[in-house]
Amino acid sequence: MQSFTINESFPMNAWYAAAWDFEVKNTLLHRKVCNKPILLYRKKDGTPVALEDACWHRLLPLSKGKLKNDTVICGYHGLEYNSDGRCTHMPSQETINPSACVRAYPVVQKYRYVWVWMGNPALADVAKIPDLHWNDDPDWAGDGKMIEVKCNYRLVVDNLMDLTHETFVHSESIGDEHVTEAPFDVFHDENTATVSRWMLGIDPPPFWKSQLNKKIKTDEKVDRWQIINFQAPCTVTIDVGVALAGTGAPEGDRSQGVNGYVLNTITPMTSQTCMYFWAFSRNYNVKDQSNTTELRDGVSRIFFQDELILEAQQIAINENPNREFYNLNIDAGAMWSRRITDKMVEAEQQKNQ
Repeated sequence: MQSFTINESFPMNAWYAAAWDFEVKNTLLHRKVCNKPILLYRKKDGTPVALEDACWHRLLPLSKGKLKNDTVICGYHGLEYNSDGRCTHMPSQETINPSACVRAYPVVQKYRYVWVWMGNPALADVAKIPDLHWNDDPDWAGDGKMIEVKCNYRLVVDNLMDLTHETFVHSESIGDEHVTEAPFDVFHDENTATVSRWMLGIDPPPFWKSQLNKKIKTDEKVDRWQIINFQAPCTVTIDVGVALAGTGAPEGDRSQGVNGYVLNTITPMTSQTCMYFWAFSRNYNVKDQSNTTELRDGVSRIFFQDELILEAQQIAINENPNREFYNLNIDAGAMWSRRITDKMVEAEQQKNQ
């Protein structure tokens, strides 16, 4: 396989998670998405709003001001803006400059996240929001967090598309030698890439043994699966679980096991920072809140290990700016995800020329 360099660009015509739904209240919240400062708040009727976080007058972040009756008031000179970004009041004058406005971004709440569209608003199709329905499906239960990671968002996608790192980074919880030894299949189309791995007749790693024992008390061997699905530009859902060996899980019968989905969507903040939204959802013990909390905290500790690796990797990349990455067989999923995202970026750049 050919080498490739780190591409720091990101598509603008895409939905990006800017916050968990509970974070957006009737107060001012600052976020940065694709190098753009964003102001988020919720109107009194519950509607989320996303505005450019920079006053038209002197560029002070509007998040430094205050919110009054759904009106944003700049904290520097008191200019007032409605939810469409239009200035509705200027102090000490009756005439409002017609150019006085800030950009309003398309914004949608779905799957427990608040999503913003950074590109051409005419292309902001809600149907293009990545499928994360497990996050609010009543047949599933789960929770998650957001991590601000000091690395390029593509490094997080790479990490998720190649789970052989579990053997070495997460050896005490979800990783063992079976992950690196098992064969895998890779599929891709124009907008997605999938890596599928089955580990048959193995001893479950500690994490999965404890989860299986919540449903079936056993010391038997299991069939384990990892099915990783990339949705462009930066959402990765991972179908994971274990079932008693030989009970039909590879053929679709998972009734003698436990099944979870690791939900990940990564939002570039800058070329070297990103917001990493993740959740773990399960379809067993769905009414057990203690199980939900246990899993959230356990996965949080696992992902903290990834965070340390990714930030160290970014530092090394910065110290070696001319160094190229080389692909191994295990990088096939990451390679296709990068190619798909690169095509999105190239298509946008060609249209803007």
